Amino acid sequence: MKAVVKTNFSFPKQKSLYVGKVRDVYNIDDKYMAMVVSDRISAFDVVLPKGIPYKGQVLNQIAAKFLDATADIVPNWKLATPDPMVTVGLKCEGFRVEMIVRGYLAGSAWREYKAGARTLCGVPLPEGMVENQKFPTPILTPTTKADEGHDENISREEIIRTGLVDKEDYEQLEKYALALFQRGTEIAASKGLILVDTKYEFGKRDGKIYLIDEIHTPDSSRYFYAEGYEERLAKGEHQRQLSKEFVREWLMANGFQGKEGQQVPEMTEEIVNSITDRYIELYEHIIGEKFQKAEDCSDVAARIEKNVTEYLKTL
Repeated sequence: MKAVVKTNFSFPKQKSLYVGKVRDVYNIDDKYMAMVVSDRISAFDVVLPKGIPYKGQVLNQIAAKFLDATADIVPNWKLATPDPMVTVGLKCEGFRVEMIVRGYLAGSAWREYKAGARTLCGVPLPEGMVENQKFPTPILTPTTKADEGHDENISREEIIRTGLVDKEDYEQLEKYALALFQRGTEIAASKGLILVDTKYEFGKRDGKIYLIDEIHTPDSSRYFYAEGYEERLAKGEHQRQLSKEFVREWLMANGFQGKEGQQVPEMTEEIVNSITDRYIELYEHIIGEKFQKAEDCSDVAARIEKNVTEYLKTL
């Protein structure tokens, strides 16, 4: 299968197209969104030059399953997945913050802690912690939602004070985010995994808050294998991860961290195929079932257009 790195459909009643780092979002009649999860891959806020076959299907299907598995906690935007790479749902007005929940001291939080920080987004951090250690309770470290460039850390006080989100809504977002993280933690544990940290996005429609975008995918979340976690922690060893971290590690090992003047290393066919294999492995561990590659891959764009157009006629 060829990777789908660009789409440019004309769906019935289409108003506009927003192209993100990975997702192409089609506004249908200002009422619905058709989100095509492409095979583009980004790291360090840079879209890499080659796509990863089946990555879009992996992410779309993981998100769809988790949206269904959490619909009792918070209403979500999803209506249907008419194609393996597409979710169609309700158009919501997105909040200008992303809700990041951390259960463990890892990633950028660890890098800041190691550099001496003892508060993160206004949340105090305990002294004496080590990398990948579990927090006493999960913490919320929101970021601003940037249209371009990097998202910025921000505290709940600042969000409320500046009116980025009003107090009542923000407190509800906190409750939803922590409840979703708890559910995600329980599902991960049943698969022998630890949900380390993740991000949630929310929007509003007709005065009601909805969970939008993706949820609990390896692009938005970090997972550790539960087996061996304590031993590795005690020895100060790296944890076995299920996340996009392996792509970042390959880039860093080849001298790329998204900084000015740095070149993306050559993405050989071997590298691209190995990333596809890792994403399929991620799917099978997180979902707990065999990944079924989508059929009819001779012209994926034509398949998507046909499937989505037919579904939109039913709305």
